Amino acid sequence: MNLTLILPITIPMLTAILTMLLLKSRRAQRAVSMLGALALFVASLWLLADVWRNGIQAEQMGNWPAPYGVTLVADLFGAIMVLLAGIIGLAVAMYSLVSIDPEREAFGYHSLYHFLLMGVCGAFLTGDLFNLYVWFEVMLMASFVLMALGGERGQMEGAIKYVTLNLLSSALFLSALGLLYAMAGTLNMADLAAKFSSITAAQPHGLVTTLAMLFLVAFGIKAAVFPLFFWLPASYHTPPAAVSALFAGLLTKVGVYALIRVFTLIFVQDVGYTHTLILVIAGLTMVTGVLGAVAQNEFRRVLSFHIVSQIGYMIMGLGLFTPYALAGSVFYIAHHIIVKTNLFLVSGIVERLGGTPELKKLGGLYQSQPSLALLFLVPAMSLAGLPPLSGFFAKLSLVRAGLEVGQYTIVAVSLGVGLLTLFSMIKLWNEAFWKPVPEVVGNNSETAANLRAWLIPIAFLASITIIIGGIAGQTFALALLAGEQLMNPALYIQAVLGGAP
Repeated sequence: MNLTLILPITIPMLTAILTMLLLKSRRAQRAVSMLGALALFVASLWLLADVWRNGIQAEQMGNWPAPYGVTLVADLFGAIMVLLAGIIGLAVAMYSLVSIDPEREAFGYHSLYHFLLMGVCGAFLTGDLFNLYVWFEVMLMASFVLMALGGERGQMEGAIKYVTLNLLSSALFLSALGLLYAMAGTLNMADLAAKFSSITAAQPHGLVTTLAMLFLVAFGIKAAVFPLFFWLPASYHTPPAAVSALFAGLLTKVGVYALIRVFTLIFVQDVGYTHTLILVIAGLTMVTGVLGAVAQNEFRRVLSFHIVSQIGYMIMGLGLFTPYALAGSVFYIAHHIIVKTNLFLVSGIVERLGGTPELKKLGGLYQSQPSLALLFLVPAMSLAGLPPLSGFFAKLSLVRAGLEVGQYTIVAVSLGVGLLTLFSMIKLWNEAFWKPVPEVVGNNSETAANLRAWLIPIAFLASITIIIGGIAGQTFALALLAGEQLMNPALYIQAVLGGAP
């Protein structure tokens, strides 16, 4: 039994169960939650090291051979995503200790948190499309309750929008699975990749393209791509900052992961159509997201629209569809998960200190909290793509990939969106940190006095951003290996089904 594949799922599951059994003891819940998050982080490091040293790892649960049983599989892309989930899980768990109120903890916050991490890791490690659907539903249930936990009016409104659109996505996904199974007789992704070319040759071309579009729409809703993103900025700013940060860092990236997985492994027969469409969607997602961010006047609403904009960069590499471009997507996802989670954590402190999310009513934080201001600048400037931070190298790799294949329009769009991203980050800096304190601004003295505990996870993520930028060459080399694996499905098929690659 390959423990490296099983532990990233079983650790958060067991942690969730234990915290549920300890609902009457807040201290015990918090201790178990932190130990579980730390254990997941260690297990995710172990998994990546194993895949890096020994190649793609696969495990057939219950000794049922693929494609008949439940398959867990990790290539470099999947292992990197699990590691990112482990990093975010640890950072947000630390932040939750100081930011989540006892009432939410009493109603199962820590259990829901780890069930959500279990669903995320399961989605990254499953080798079967139906089980991917199951893990999506695990995430949806846990995330819906986390978003609604507390019962505030804004939360409930956001939660209803969130769950309605995601249920629609799940229905489309399930319909697509039924059609795909009727066509191919299997939902194991390696088996589909091995057989799909011959299967689709006997099917009407329009049917195969329609099936690909169903998956694109279903995963596109979960990834919040244009024009299916409107649920995200309407909901992500409503729950507590710790929950928003977890959602911003991980949930939409599961949708992006699913898009990259199926459109590199299965739907590669009509790249001229499908991937060109993905490239167009990427450009529109970038533009609409950043324009929405520029127009907003609340801290987390700005950041929510930026999630949409940055999703465009992630699928840009998929649309270009070269090993270098996919490496750029992997690099960009890694950079963005760290940076965006960190910005949402910063927003939680800003709103607590200022007493409001409205930028016009904030100010003066550079003078009163210089450490917080400096820690904000690291992810903000990285998101805008300024060197020598991780965001610069992530965008550079995608720009270079676009230039290599002559896609000058998407390169120009990505550079223009980068400038608008910088503008909106400067706007956040000026309004919340640089300008004088407005008379209407509030002040949470308790938060200010205990700011060190709030800053620890933010400093942890900021240091990772700086390290990624400092070792960008080595980081990109790993991302390039992941991109080459994605462009060579035979390696994935051989790891899962056996036989010659």
